[in-house]
Amino acid sequence: MVEKMTEQAIREALGVLPGWAAEGTAAIAKTFALTDHVAALGFVVRVATAAEVMNHHPEVMWVYNRVTFRLSTHDAGGVTERDVALARRIDELAAG
Repeated sequence: MVEKMTEQAIREALGVLPGWAAEGTAAIAKTFALTDHVAALGFVVRVATAAEVMNHHPEVMWVYNRVTFRLSTHDAGGVTERDVALARRIDELAAG
């Protein structure tokens, strides 16, 4: 089982992940604005595929061209290194 990160560890991890915000130690989240609805759909599908490979699935909110990902490791009761790794992968996919 993975360990829940401390607030300090989360702050340090997010220091190199611009735009990601911590919800205490419960979750991290970021909203992406894409060019349009179809671009947002493609982005969601790419992230879903990466998440499946990592066996770690985000909460997703998608409205037209805006997509918000919220990451938390439910088994650990909050943010873990798995969430940070998925956030990093999501940013890579967003950069193209």
